Amino acid sequence: MNFTVNDASLPARLRLERPMTDDELFEFCGRNDMLRIERDANGELILRSPSGLEGDNVNAEITTELTLWARRDGRGKSFGSNAGFTLPDGSMRSPDGAWISKERWNALVPHERKRFGHVTPEFVIELRSETDALAELQEKMKTWIANGVELAWLIDPKRKVVEIYRAGEQPEILFDPTSVQGTGPVQGFELVMARVWG
Repeated sequence: MNFTVNDASLPARLRLERPMTDDELFEFCGRNDMLRIERDANGELILRSPSGLEGDNVNAEITTELTLWARRDGRGKSFGSNAGFTLPDGSMRSPDGAWISKERWNALVPHERKRFGHVTPEFVIELRSETDALAELQEKMKTWIANGVELAWLIDPKRKVVEIYRAGEQPEILFDPTSVQGTGPVQGFELVMARVWG
């Protein structure tokens, strides 16, 4: 695949004659590093613009807290929005924050650690930006859970709402919480929402 995206109206979906291989997708993302690129289970590419300053600052606050907790906890590794995960359904998704146990990390061969590894995080965070459609993000949360994520948080600063997704359960909705407590794989993680709401 020898093309780049320049003036696409974003967010956008791009359907190719044939889906990109994992290696082609990784190369395409590298050539278009100013875009946020994902692949759905049908091979369609989802192209988004990077977040603005405010959104990126909020994301940095969230991933910093997750990383600091992961270091103290010692059971796994945290990731930011540039990490891509190739899921069992063939999609490649990039959450705003993620956590993987050392067990899953150690099962990856070194080559996969340098690319979009075939691994499902146990925990993900998605942060709604100004340009994100809520319904699309909610579908993405269901995709995470369907592919084996144990716990997923959708943080919506616009509404001051956190939606918590778990397998086999309806989303738990928290309205303007002061903090959100990790459960299951990230038991002990706490995100103080004052850093998010601003």
